[in-house]
Amino acid sequence: MQTINVRYMRQKLASLLDEVEAGKEFIIMRHGIAVARLTSVVSEPVVFPDRSELRSSLPPGKESATEASRALRDEERY
Repeated sequence: MQTINVRYMRQKLASLLDEVEAGKEFIIMRHGIAVARLTSVVSEPVVFPDRSELRSSLPPGKESATEASRALRDEERY
């Protein structure tokens, strides 16, 4: 990962974006301190693990989610 300063980033943004598109990453420095990372957007979909087996093994709730949320809010108010 290459570090660049803000002035260089402003001057070369178009070429930096081309490099980022090709897979490169940059750390942007301001006054010698890292403040941001210039990287490509994650294009791969996030795959969550299957939790259906876990959900089926849990006992049913005693109250609905609405009732539980209202109870928590009421407890915080008073």
